[in-house]
Order: sequence, then C-alpha cells, then structure tokens
Amino acid sequence: MPKVEMDLETTVEPARVRAALIDFSPRRPEIWPGITPGMYEVYSVGETTADIKESTKAPGMTVTPRDGGGSRVHIEWNRTPTTFSGRVAAFLITATKGRPVAASFTKAMDKLEREPMEG
Repeated sequence: MPKVEMDLETTVEPARVRAALIDFSPRRPEIWPGITPGMYEVYSVGETTADIKESTKAPGMTVTPRDGGGSRVHIEWNRTPTTFSGRVAAFLITATKGRPVAASFTKAMDKLEREPMEG
C-alpha cells in the first residue's frame, strides 16, 4: 500500500486550517485544488461526520500551532489504488515523496493566507 508522510508549515492559524479541512460547502473545490468541482457532491453533513463524494480523498492530517504563529501540518497520505490510473497516480506520488499532495496543500493555504479572516 503506497504511503507518504510529510511535514509542512503555513502562516495560517490552526483553527483556519482545520476549518478548511472540514469545510463541506460548495466552496470546498475552490479551497482544495485537487478536488474536481464536477465530481464533488455532499450527501449529508453532521456535527462530527460528513457523507461526501470527491474526486480525491483528503490525506490524514495533524495540525499543531507553530512557534511565532501559523501552523505545522503533518500529512499522512496512505491509499490503496483500485484502478490502473489510481496505481499510476499512487506510484507518482510515492516516487516524488508526496510532491503533488504537498503542492495541493500549499495552494490551498496560499488562498487562505490571501483571504481576510472571517468573524
């Protein structure tokens, strides 16, 4: 089973990172560049669960505060591909030590950094 782990940092505060991870609004594909808008469907969202369909599966993440502000994010990407294209994608992700996953996360955090905080 292909697995990649990496640690990334962002100036975005942990609460905003977590909020983006669990944002199942129509805006989700705008936040996360790896999600194809036409493949994104929300069936139900509960207080601690969500039943959705995405063209990608979000990797497991641990978000902790970073000294001086921002967040440190530990990503665990662990998938079992079931199709030929999935096996190719998994090979590329593991061969590049997760570069596509890191790039998607970085793009999402760049968007959050440019947006004013809500509240």
